[in-house]
Amino acid sequence: MQTIFLNELKSSLREPAVATIGFFDGVHLGHRHLVSQVTAAAHARQWRSMVITFDRHPREVLAARVEPFLLTTLDEKLQLLTQLGVDVVVVLPFSRQMAALSARSFMQSVLRQQLGVCQLVIGYDNRFGHDRAAGFPDYVAYGRELGIEVTRAEELITALGPVSSSVVRHLLTVGEVEKASALLGRPYELCGTVVHGFQEGRKMGFPTANLQLVEPLLLLPKSGVYAVETMAGKWMPGMLNIGTRPTFNGHRQTIEVHIFRFSGELYGSMLKVRLLHRVRDERPFQSPDELRRQLQHDRQEIETLLQCPHEQEILKRI
Repeated sequence: MQTIFLNELKSSLREPAVATIGFFDGVHLGHRHLVSQVTAAAHARQWRSMVITFDRHPREVLAARVEPFLLTTLDEKLQLLTQLGVDVVVVLPFSRQMAALSARSFMQSVLRQQLGVCQLVIGYDNRFGHDRAAGFPDYVAYGRELGIEVTRAEELITALGPVSSSVVRHLLTVGEVEKASALLGRPYELCGTVVHGFQEGRKMGFPTANLQLVEPLLLLPKSGVYAVETMAGKWMPGMLNIGTRPTFNGHRQTIEVHIFRFSGELYGSMLKVRLLHRVRDERPFQSPDELRRQLQHDRQEIETLLQCPHEQEILKRI
């Protein structure tokens, strides 16, 4: 796969391409279904397949205040798109100037003239252009004028219903991490740097790595205790707590992972954590000893849960 950042493009791409456009946050099953239609159409015509995305979500540029909501960082998104067999991924620098372009102007100046798009496959719910004012019939009409065939992609419906980034976000915010992972087609991941914490877990025999997310806008699932796998040289089982440490009168939200049967120095390391199951809510305990007993119970429950291959089990439920 070739990745092109449009601000680095020195000249227009001349080879004809079948393309789709979107932010592709999470690169979930619906996105994969869309890209498979693009690659199939490109193969049939012996053209290049192309995915066009943005370096940041339009909300980051246009909204006055943005709460964490992203499902993937840009690097993660590009890595996931690499796995889909597309020939070219074009990353557009989203700005207020780009947001001001009408759909027709965008199709003419960017898609046709710069990127060589000859067929545009539109996701079933996708809109682009200034104020998202145009719709699919408009895109078809503009395409006829510009030499771009515009087609609508088939929607993917799973056993859990339609797939969208907003549905995945909702499931994560209410703690339905297994359903969210099913729609993503993989476990939801957090990635962060290990920073110094309060050492309370170590005192109770449960040392934790405290994570500072690499992307501040990455969505955190509902607070609570999760069964996880953590990449620390290899994927290792463990448990994760997202919350404010109420037993110790904490107020700031923390992300702490305890890796089972691990010993070593992690400060400054980058860790990836796969969230597999949500075990319980975070709640205050009367004493550190009571919390320690609960953590022992959590560990036993999680080790039982993690005896089966979770990624495969998640995918079977789709």
